Amino acid sequence: MPLSPEEPQIHASVPGPRATPASGRTAETPRPVPGPRPAPPRPSRPGTAHGTAVPAQRGSRAQAAPPAPAAAGPQIQLIPAPADGALDAAEEAVDLLLDSGRAPGDVLVLTTGEQHPWAAHELSFGEKTYWAQHDAREDVFYAAASAAGRTTGRPVVVVAVNGGADDDAVRALPDAMAKAGSLLIVCGDPQRINSLIGSGA
Repeated sequence: MPLSPEEPQIHASVPGPRATPASGRTAETPRPVPGPRPAPPRPSRPGTAHGTAVPAQRGSRAQAAPPAPAAAGPQIQLIPAPADGALDAAEEAVDLLLDSGRAPGDVLVLTTGEQHPWAAHELSFGEKTYWAQHDAREDVFYAAASAAGRTTGRPVVVVAVNGGADDDAVRALPDAMAKAGSLLIVCGDPQRINSLIGSGA
């Protein structure tokens, strides 16, 4: 049936709401386009999540690797001082350790000669109370090197080579090294210390 002149003709090329966009332009979509749907959950085995390895599993593999070799021993520092100044040098070392944030209970001080004044004072109240303070580990503990076998290890051991018999000093250094967890500080005459180490070898 022929169209009458009153009825408008609609051609595919006429622009309208469903027109094809001009080149270089994108058509707007009346509704949002959904994003990618999450994959449906899959049955998982222990150590996996949705069929993929859990990152912690990689860490467990690294932990299963052979451990790194342990450090050979504590770091050793020598503070040169004459025998009659070794105790003062040890006191300065303790002050520096405490000022740097080291806990007092982490420090053990051994003397090869005359007792530290604190130890002499505390021993005047009896050995029981003196060693109870050692066991409490709440403060710096001072002891004679000859009693090092009775002390327990601490992270830091300071040795004042302030005299005493060579035999006591020779035994004190290896004992102190065995007691020191991370740091051994030896205060005294370097020549005497070296000769003691040499005679102890």
